[in-house]
Amino acid sequence: MMQWRAGTVERELQRWAGAAVYAVRLEGEDADGTVKALAYSDVVGAPHPGDRVLLNASALLRGLGTGGLAFIVAVPDRLPPDPHPGPGHIVKARYTPEQQMFLAVDEQDSPHHSALASADDLRGVPVVVADLHSALPAVVAGVRAEHPTARVAYVMTDGGALPAAFSRTVSTLRAAHWLAGTVTVGQAYGGDHEAVNVHTGLLAAVHVLGADVVVVAQGPGNVGTGTPWGFSGTAAGEALNAAHVLGGHPVASLRVSEGDARPRHRGISHHSRTAYGRVALVPATVPVPDLPGEIGELVASQARALADASGGRLLLVDVPVDGLEDALRRAPVRLSTMGRGLDEDLAAFLAAAAAGRYAARAGTH
Repeated sequence: MMQWRAGTVERELQRWAGAAVYAVRLEGEDADGTVKALAYSDVVGAPHPGDRVLLNASALLRGLGTGGLAFIVAVPDRLPPDPHPGPGHIVKARYTPEQQMFLAVDEQDSPHHSALASADDLRGVPVVVADLHSALPAVVAGVRAEHPTARVAYVMTDGGALPAAFSRTVSTLRAAHWLAGTVTVGQAYGGDHEAVNVHTGLLAAVHVLGADVVVVAQGPGNVGTGTPWGFSGTAAGEALNAAHVLGGHPVASLRVSEGDARPRHRGISHHSRTAYGRVALVPATVPVPDLPGEIGELVASQARALADASGGRLLLVDVPVDGLEDALRRAPVRLSTMGRGLDEDLAAFLAAAAAGRYAARAGTH
């Protein structure tokens, strides 16, 4: 259930495209407390110091990791002006108090509708699918290490954060011209283009953004329950199915870890093994990073078992990782996965970068 709080904005702490974080002093029984609260400017406007704000404090009070802060729901004494009337009738965050209406790239009023009305093929463009949002900059780093001028589009699914503005990674990658654009699909919103589902999101990435490589991953945040099927990353298998149906080149980026203490995520995570081995039903390429030492032997063994269990549907391709660590260190964003940085879990980022390297090679030959 939602836990409400009220407070007063003291100062702005950080800002990026579409969002800002504020220090907010709480009212009432929590009057001595100051918390971090995030506001989406397109939803609630831009709060000023001294503004009274209403907060959703549920994630903050639970101490969650990603998203573990308060969210500004409204600035009741200074509401933002209505947006200019425009086309578009696709509602996202549907039937919630903060639902919004967008012009989807695939709807009738869109200038791209005619192109998408006749589009039914991804022209063999590589589609790299990853479980976690943290893989996105690493995949792009791998693409750029191989093909610095490749156009990379990001299709953001709705398994994690719904607003694209929550991701400082996306904002920074766009500003650094590492991404040609973002398409938010399903209930996710706030990308350069909106799309109704993953299928039209993929088509828009190729036919509207002109992508040489497409990366599909959920937004920041990830649902996991410690059960075989209770995690949001199952959507990665469904994205591979969509890429294949539409004539793309499905590429399964492995979720790998040498730093996770949980056995089910050691080496190749069970999330990848389930999503690619059981949810995906189509042929796909699995880039296997040539990692050194014990972790490399474990990943290679697990990858062979995954391919064998698929009955030949999954094609393993060994990818060298020479030069990829340097490419990762040049990324314009801080690399972090499940709270671990590049030095704490290098294998995680090398695996994603290897998928990007493979996709760049496949997409430019």
